[in-house]
Amino acid sequence: MAILETKHVTKNFGGLTALQDVSFALEKGEVMGLIGPNGAGKTTLINILSGAFHPSEGKVIYQGEDISRLKANLVNERGIARTFQVVRIFKRLTVLENVLTAMVDRGKDGPWRLVWGSFFRRACAFNQDRDACATADGLLASVGLLDYRDERAENLPYAMSKRLEIARALATRPKVLLLDEPSSGLNPAEQNEQIKIIRQINEQGISILIIEHVMKVIMDISHRLIVLHYGEKIAEGEPEAVYNDPLVVEAYLGGEGNA
Repeated sequence: MAILETKHVTKNFGGLTALQDVSFALEKGEVMGLIGPNGAGKTTLINILSGAFHPSEGKVIYQGEDISRLKANLVNERGIARTFQVVRIFKRLTVLENVLTAMVDRGKDGPWRLVWGSFFRRACAFNQDRDACATADGLLASVGLLDYRDERAENLPYAMSKRLEIARALATRPKVLLLDEPSSGLNPAEQNEQIKIIRQINEQGISILIIEHVMKVIMDISHRLIVLHYGEKIAEGEPEAVYNDPLVVEAYLGGEGNA
């Protein structure tokens, strides 16, 4: 049963069509890989699914509800979280405080009040919520960051900052997690750790859509793949079949002559 799907989604930016008639369905408990050459429209699709953009045409359906026109915060409240290709963390806050920003009551305080208050006092004291801190610690432990909990985020190694984004996304208690190149810039050992973390998240019942250029990562963890090329879906199916699809090979390599 699909938890998240697009129906004939098109996105135009002026005269540029970034996505053209893209339809797919992410099943409950599935890890779906989203691949394609640079400029294929992958991040644009993630932006639409997360509410950062709205489709020019078509619909996004989440658990039977049309969320095509919802703002990003409302999409997140319904259970869809994301990470970014370029890491976005609060560098001057601690690792723990970064996770706590995702756990505040947005309707009452909003994350920015915690960010502001955290410059002057510890986040746990600011929140006066030991349960929230315990939950945040558990999330940090799940991604291997508990030892860094009191470290300023700006001091984290790059691979750890990628994990922090994942932990902060998980703090919103998503049912669907959208990952935008979580392994980019990582060495092989760090990529293997990232694969392990993503599998553990999926084993908790969270459905995952992942953009990734590292083929080892995408082939190891995906149940299915979809491929975008110039904004259009050109292939969908099991990873091995998609990987060997002539259209996919041509899209990546430019045809048999270049291959």
